[in-house]
Amino acid sequence: MAVVSMKQLLEAGVHFGHQTRRWNPKMATYIYTERNGIYIIDLQKTVKKLEEAYNFVRQLSE
Repeated sequence: MAVVSMKQLLEAGVHFGHQTRRWNPKMATYIYTERNGIYIIDLQKTVKKLEEAYNFVRQLSE
């Protein structure tokens, strides 16, 4: 079961990134595309990384 669904992330606007002129090159792998001067974040990768972070914190608490 997912910690957060992709639908929840979309509704929260998580996919909207920074303006294209204010980006960090280290984030290139997480950028899906660019639209109207704004980067769109790859939500599939975001969900995966949120799951990894959740599992890591859960293991720490055991």
